[in-house]
Amino acid sequence: MQRGTRTKFMSDKKWLTPLLPYLAVWAGLFLFKNAWLALIGFHVTILLVLVFLRPNIPFEILFKSKSPKWILISVLVCSTSGIGLYFLWSIFGVAHDLPAQLESIGLNSSSWVLFIAYFSLVNPFIEEYFWRGVFRNDSKKLSVADPVYAGYHALILWGRVNPIAILFGVAILTSAGWLWRQFLREDDGMLAAVMGHMVADFSIMMVVYWMYLSQ
Repeated sequence: MQRGTRTKFMSDKKWLTPLLPYLAVWAGLFLFKNAWLALIGFHVTILLVLVFLRPNIPFEILFKSKSPKWILISVLVCSTSGIGLYFLWSIFGVAHDLPAQLESIGLNSSSWVLFIAYFSLVNPFIEEYFWRGVFRNDSKKLSVADPVYAGYHALILWGRVNPIAILFGVAILTSAGWLWRQFLREDDGMLAAVMGHMVADFSIMMVVYWMYLSQ
């Protein structure tokens, strides 16, 4: 295989790899009906894809930032995620049996704290390295990677909120993907995006947990 053909072949395979994390989330939630399997399977799949692709991206970029202002902006903007979810909860048409649905996939009183901790502290590093690192695009315009990143969240929301809320959530997450790419472009590092992602994940999970306890 000639060099140019091989390079194109690898590039084509790279853009097929996001389908695998989608499959992992689908299998965890709909086949095995377990949130832990969905999350860990999602992460393991991404790590296996990274081994396959062998991207030339140093892991140190996850902790790199040229200016604290980008971290502050990211954290402040992303902290509105949980606040927004709290005030829009009734509008989103969240299923009345959500606590039962969550318990049916392994999120109960004994596992919530560990799940929130793992999701908030580990997930942002893996996702940012994968979605914004491997599929890095420094364009100021919307990139195909932005909606692809957001799309798998529809599987998580499916059957738990109304269809309009799913579309709204995917649109917001597409915007978040775009925003985190801009932080990487401006700051030449992922720390601002990771910290913002972490705050967003934590604030959202805390609202879901609070509503779980309240219903």
